[in-house]
Amino acid sequence: MTAVPAGGLRAVERRVDDVVEQPAAPVPADLPRPVTGRTREDTITLIAAGVASLATTWLLYTQILPVDGKIGFVVSWFAVFVLYYAGLTALTRPWTVVADRVATCFVVAAPTLVGAALLCTVVVTVAKGLPALVHWNFYTTDMAGVRPSDPFTSGGILHAIVGTLIEVAIAVAIALPLGVTAAVYMSEVGGRGARFVRTIIEAMTALPSIVAGLFIYSALIVGLGLPSSGLAAALALAVMGLPIMARASDVVLRVVPGGLREASYALGAGRLQTVWKVVLPTARPGLATALILGIARMVGETSPLILTSGASTFLNTDPTTNPMNSLPLFIYNAVASGQPAFEQRGYAAATVLLLIVLILFVFARLVARRRPVR
Repeated sequence: MTAVPAGGLRAVERRVDDVVEQPAAPVPADLPRPVTGRTREDTITLIAAGVASLATTWLLYTQILPVDGKIGFVVSWFAVFVLYYAGLTALTRPWTVVADRVATCFVVAAPTLVGAALLCTVVVTVAKGLPALVHWNFYTTDMAGVRPSDPFTSGGILHAIVGTLIEVAIAVAIALPLGVTAAVYMSEVGGRGARFVRTIIEAMTALPSIVAGLFIYSALIVGLGLPSSGLAAALALAVMGLPIMARASDVVLRVVPGGLREASYALGAGRLQTVWKVVLPTARPGLATALILGIARMVGETSPLILTSGASTFLNTDPTTNPMNSLPLFIYNAVASGQPAFEQRGYAAATVLLLIVLILFVFARLVARRRPVR
């Protein structure tokens, strides 16, 4: 072995120490990709994909392929747009960005489609009923003695509006207390009985409306001799709205934090006081939503009314005697009549029905709004 001189060994040690003491080069940290905002390149890619997909769809859909229809054109354009957008994005972006852009297309398209369908329904309904909506007598008179072909200056839907309000009010007065009580029993009491009640309510949620009408017709009108009236129609509507209100109220009550109940019990309150003073006030906004869902289900039903309420052309404010007309039944008869003028009255009545539902929705929200703590 060759001996290393002492001076040479010290020189090697100094070189090693210098290498060890040198700080390592900083490793660049991975910067997160910005998920908000849009660069100029992204905007150009979006516009290019929209224009290219529109041109391609027009060429294929109208010039080459033997197909036709506006809805099919829109669906085809959206599919081609997603393909173009994904392809153009993949030229400059990684696949994670491509997947994000494709998912964004579907996420934005879904609510846009629902909103467009709702807007189209409202606009078409209002446009077809506008000739009758501009006449004041349409809201202040009934159709007694008025023929379907008469001008819009005679006759109105006052009897249908009053009938709808009376029937829905009676149905809500029956279904809301029963629904909330059933929800309290299921969420606060529990046990085998609660599971049985929940099963029955879930089964009744999918009950066809015609079955509810047949039940009231066979049990009360045929069995007990009750005449066709607003009360019979209200009972049928209550059968339809009860499971909706009970199920929605049960979901709301189960969301109330258990700590509130435990605090109430710790202060010496009983179960009834806890439910009445703590649980129900806390769940008030949710109970208002349950009420709105039940009213929305009841106010638009037609088939139970055909069997239970009967149709009339005169104003009737007594729900226990004589037939009582309503807006859904009036709309059904008007649109199915085949008379153009009467059909326009039906679309106008549908517009009024939408307005009534909107007013009830706003009123329920205002009532259920949380009051400020003093």
